[in-house]
Amino acid sequence: MPIATPEVYADMLDRAKAEHFAYPAINVTSSQTLNAALRGFADAGSDGIIQISTGGAEYLSGPSVKNMVTGSLAFAAYAEEVAKSYDVNIALHTDHCPKDKLDGFVRPLLQASIERVKGGGLPYFQSHMWDGSAVPLEENLQLAEELLAQAAEARIILEVEIGVVGGEEDGVANEINDKLYTTPEDALATVEALGLGEKGRYLTALTFGNVHGVYKPGNVKLRPEILKAAQEAVVQARGLGEGERPFDLVFHGGSGSSAQEISDAVDYGVVKMNIDTDTQYAFTRPVAGFMLSNYEGVLKIDGEVGNKKMYDPRTWGKEAEANMAARVVEACEHLRSAGTHR
Repeated sequence: MPIATPEVYADMLDRAKAEHFAYPAINVTSSQTLNAALRGFADAGSDGIIQISTGGAEYLSGPSVKNMVTGSLAFAAYAEEVAKSYDVNIALHTDHCPKDKLDGFVRPLLQASIERVKGGGLPYFQSHMWDGSAVPLEENLQLAEELLAQAAEARIILEVEIGVVGGEEDGVANEINDKLYTTPEDALATVEALGLGEKGRYLTALTFGNVHGVYKPGNVKLRPEILKAAQEAVVQARGLGEGERPFDLVFHGGSGSSAQEISDAVDYGVVKMNIDTDTQYAFTRPVAGFMLSNYEGVLKIDGEVGNKKMYDPRTWGKEAEANMAARVVEACEHLRSAGTHR
């Protein structure tokens, strides 16, 4: 299928919230990892989200070029073509963008999509993330309001982060402390600034103890009930119907989360869960095993020529892609999106 249109993406998110499931959002850095993610979603019978970070966008432009916009547009063009071969809907997203990278990443991509939409086309991406977790909440929301207006013009959904995710990702590091928990007051301030859809649709990453990186189960202290409290605070303040979940929520930093924590988060309104660390390992682990098992073939030892079939990237790449695709299927099953494609 073609990459999701704005209408299809909106329907994907609406169905996820109504039917209590969430989409894995898989970070990729190459055509190989993109193909693995596409295969995984297709095998699971799930629509999905594929995303690139600032570092991923730089890498996709070429290691010596390091241009996030070039890499992003190249990724979007490649994804648009190869996604046609799969019978699921795929939305493209750009992940964490801090303040110092807005001018080199999200803003020019928004402008490119605005121009494309004015010409009768579709946006290059279906959503972009503004990560204002490192600045005061007031500034975070001021910038979010500005970006939301541009995103609405481009028919794009904006993702915002209200709170702080601990750990490290793409050079952005935060301590693991009480700041990792968003308050109901933070949630109300978000709605006051960004509205409830009338200014444009947005996804909200409220933090409830989330930490980027690799952790064993139990080491990350998640409190999904914070999401429930945030939803209820807005319902009460805005006079909405009992049981409504006004926020479309995003779950960041979920490595090591228990099945119950993930289930609770989805029940409280999470429609998107970022997955990066686990799929990175799923891709790389078979490569390491292959190289160790076939080192005489992949290395030219003592003047020999090795075995071309062994060091052909397609040989070990197939195993890596298959293993990563299987991990995407597993994520879809955990988030209940498997089999939901229509």
